[in-house]
Amino acid sequence: MSMIGLVDCNSFYVSCERVFQPRLNGQAVGVLSNNDGCLIARSNEIKALGIEMGTPAFDIQHLVGQGRIRLLSSNYELYGDMSQRVQAVLGEFSSGVEPYSIDEMFVRFDGFEPGQLLEHARQLHHKVRQYTGIPVCVGVAPTRTLAKLANRAAKKIPAYGGVCVLRAESAETRALLKRLELGKLWGVGRRLAERLAVLGFRTGWDLAQADPKRIRRQFSVTVERTVLELRGISCIEMNDFHEPRQRIMTSRSFGKLTENVDEIREAIRQHGQRGAEKLRSQGSLARAVLVFLKTNPFRDDLPQYSPSLAVELSRPTDDSREILDAAGNALQRIYRRGYRYQKGGVMLLDLIDCHRQQLSLLDTSQSDADRQRSQKLMATMDELNKRMGRGTITLGTPSPGAAWHLRCDNLTQRYSTRWEELPAARAR
Repeated sequence: MSMIGLVDCNSFYVSCERVFQPRLNGQAVGVLSNNDGCLIARSNEIKALGIEMGTPAFDIQHLVGQGRIRLLSSNYELYGDMSQRVQAVLGEFSSGVEPYSIDEMFVRFDGFEPGQLLEHARQLHHKVRQYTGIPVCVGVAPTRTLAKLANRAAKKIPAYGGVCVLRAESAETRALLKRLELGKLWGVGRRLAERLAVLGFRTGWDLAQADPKRIRRQFSVTVERTVLELRGISCIEMNDFHEPRQRIMTSRSFGKLTENVDEIREAIRQHGQRGAEKLRSQGSLARAVLVFLKTNPFRDDLPQYSPSLAVELSRPTDDSREILDAAGNALQRIYRRGYRYQKGGVMLLDLIDCHRQQLSLLDTSQSDADRQRSQKLMATMDELNKRMGRGTITLGTPSPGAAWHLRCDNLTQRYSTRWEELPAARAR
């Protein structure tokens, strides 16, 4: 029988930091968003203090000063690499790994007997921690929706020891579904839960007993699939959640206000390159590039100006050079002196499938050769940046200390991707 597992890394960002800084174990640790804005990850110890996700950093600085908590800047290069390492371990224990997010992966288990599968899942649970240092919870079931339920049980109920294997029609599964509020079921958001509650559906078990056809008529095929999944009928694939985006935006607030056009140009160049990488990763081409700038609307003492401009590309492309050229032209046209800018960004518009583009009748064999060279160059850049760390190969060198750089006052080392930041052992 085919079974599906969901492996969820516990307090992932904090766990990554603790792998290389064991002194953080047992401490109340939080990881902050871009520009050290608010909490996006919490250790169990910081949760116990009643500090909520999304709490602004300035609201809890007094706890930092008292030594009660430790706040770290987000280190996405480290987290991304550790995620890849967890996936590599999972690949040795399953017939396929499907990343769902940076800290969650679905894994396939085929041909296991019930007793064998539980032992195998426990071994996987142990080996991930042993090989990567990252603690995980493992939930296994016949469908992805039930695997989510099993994973939740593995995390919330200590008796499972971090591993839960469910069968579709078992008393154990029924008991868990009866205790599960609809709003906490995978794929059921708050608004949908409210609509279902009007019809008397309040728990996962209630929805599992619904007539799938009736649910489809009253809601959608997506909710119908959820009903079937709760009954053990697998009908949700990962492709259902990873449709190519219709537009790609890359933007961040600057570390501090700036009116320096060279620094802003560097920021736009970095955003454009990152957007182009995302474009290539989903197999799309862009027909237009939009660039925008924003001043701080809360600074009444400063003049306000928030322009944007879309530039049509000469042909659909995923070439970073062409995208950056268009973005640079747009920036030149919208930038004005005398304003202190807080944010800038690049949006790639009117995306099409790279395999379905319609070529112009005026294209020549030379332009076809140019396209092939472009594809090889971009593929080489992406591969090097994937293997050696983002930013290894870039178009243009950013100036150190520029205003547009993110504020990362508590950034740890990128221990696993930068030679110059490898952990150092010191003799006592």
